[in-house]
Amino acid sequence: MENIEGLLIDLDGTLYHGRHMILGADVLIAGLRKAGIPFLFVTNNSSRTPESVADHLRGMGIEAKADEVCTSSLAAARYISEETPGATVAILGEEGLYQACTDAGLNIVTESPQYVVQGIDRSFTYDSLAKAAGWIMGGAISVLTNPDLMLPSDVGVMPGAGTIGAAIEAASGVAPIVIGKPYGHLMAYATSLLNIDPRNAIVVGDNMKTDIAAGARAGCRTVLVLTGITTEDNLEHYKVVTGVTPDYICADLTELMTLIGL
Repeated sequence: MENIEGLLIDLDGTLYHGRHMILGADVLIAGLRKAGIPFLFVTNNSSRTPESVADHLRGMGIEAKADEVCTSSLAAARYISEETPGATVAILGEEGLYQACTDAGLNIVTESPQYVVQGIDRSFTYDSLAKAAGWIMGGAISVLTNPDLMLPSDVGVMPGAGTIGAAIEAASGVAPIVIGKPYGHLMAYATSLLNIDPRNAIVVGDNMKTDIAAGARAGCRTVLVLTGITTEDNLEHYKVVTGVTPDYICADLTELMTLIGL
């Protein structure tokens, strides 16, 4: 593999499963540092701050810094601030989204927002739904951090940001602007942070429907690792569903390190 300017690396299913590191993840990150290859940890997770994500990685033995973390909340806040600097936003979300919007210079309000930005919100209520739908029908722009319908938790699979977003879309009749994977905004934001050409960025992930599809949409090269959602058994199915074929396929992180010359 030539002309590698940076790697955009997925987290859950690629570097770890829940609280357990996938074999070789620590060696991969250490190898990238030693080789001087820039990288970012890129996640659809909108609830955590970059500091929290980095803490989670370090807790498993993977060296990580907050400024190496790129979340869908950060990308959503950047998108809004570039479209409308200093915009007023109503937030349906958690700590990561609030911090990202504040840091981007957006003004958080509870009435008459210019934007409604929504991520995972475990305190979501009927009243939240009614207010969000009313603001959007009144002209506020709807922004969804990520379309994940379900997400893993310690007690099993739970409804994700996309499920809440579907309710708001149904109630308002307006489709949101979607930032996270499989859409290209998150990857475009990540490549801009590294200041690299998307064509020389390598997206690494385990999920054909999110990671690989998003990389392809953003014009990046893609490496599928068979360590999570996509396996040898379902790969052909996902190729048909997504209409995307990974540029490279690696059985595990050891094969990935060989591919990029670590």
